Amino acid sequence: MTHEARSTMNSETKLSQVKQALEKFPRISLGHLPTPLEPMDRLSEMLGGPRIWVKRDDCTGLASGGNKTRKLEFLMADALKTGADTVITQGATQSNHARQTAAACAKLGLDCHILLEDRTGSNDTAYNFNGNVLLDQLHGSTIAKRPGGADMQAEMEALAADLKAEGKRPYVIPGGGSNRIGALGYVNCAAELVEQAAGLGLKLDALVHATGSSGTQAGLVAGLTALESDIHLLGIGVRAPKEKQEGMVYDLACKTIDYLGTGGAVDRETVRANCDYVGPGYGMPTEGMKEALKTLARLEGLLFDPVYSGKGLDGLIDQTRKGYFNGMDNVVFLHTGGSAALFGYPDIFGLPGYRV
Repeated sequence: MTHEARSTMNSETKLSQVKQALEKFPRISLGHLPTPLEPMDRLSEMLGGPRIWVKRDDCTGLASGGNKTRKLEFLMADALKTGADTVITQGATQSNHARQTAAACAKLGLDCHILLEDRTGSNDTAYNFNGNVLLDQLHGSTIAKRPGGADMQAEMEALAADLKAEGKRPYVIPGGGSNRIGALGYVNCAAELVEQAAGLGLKLDALVHATGSSGTQAGLVAGLTALESDIHLLGIGVRAPKEKQEGMVYDLACKTIDYLGTGGAVDRETVRANCDYVGPGYGMPTEGMKEALKTLARLEGLLFDPVYSGKGLDGLIDQTRKGYFNGMDNVVFLHTGGSAALFGYPDIFGLPGYRV
């Protein structure tokens, strides 16, 4: 048997082991999976670097899609297992996680309460009442605001105590669905991506994505570790400084792989976050983000969001130009969805409007 054949057999064995490990956890089907893996050849041509692909997790289907749907498949199953009739979660004003949680609750007949943290201080009407905020309410969730810097976990626990006193059975989901249960969704995504690439006869060199509350990246780190994959994973930070971001991801990735139960340990060197594209703060526009969004809309016909994927794209494009991916042939950008948030930022792109 050749070395290549042995390597392929080992990969298939690891993939089977990870799939079997995931099957032991409660899960509810909420998403349209697997999501497509598509080339972005016009972008690749513009950048003159490796061939760039997009993993379309904006196509998960739930409430216009997004990465949180994968997490909610496991989180909502756990909520139902505990006998919950109510879900509480939190996020920033234009939270994609809040929107998808509200939709999942509607689908499953659960009450939903969302606490939105004012991280930007914006008084703009569109930002505070349009986009994801409008959809939260359309799906039947109640929403309440908390000031920036509030202890949101404590705020959720206080609300849970009040609801329990009223006879409710609340289930609290952390911001972004980022705990070891939610991160299983991106262990599953890692396995899905590796299987898709194998089916296409494609060797993936790198995977790039926006990283915030850490659950998506932690799940990918844990999944790629369990799969013994050599795909280079790079998170583009949208909120925290590099040291803090990598620390959160590493901590949750370790908890996730232990929870998965496949053995193995996360190598700290595989946790990478470039946090040079955050700009003035979380949810605050940058020129690079705006240019990246317009570029992808006009080159590939794809819509991304101003908070997460737009800043992730800015990082992908800039790092490609700076040679970060030199020597690589195929780089995947994980599209985490969130285009609904564009309607919370209608004036940032300087578009001309109607022309006579």
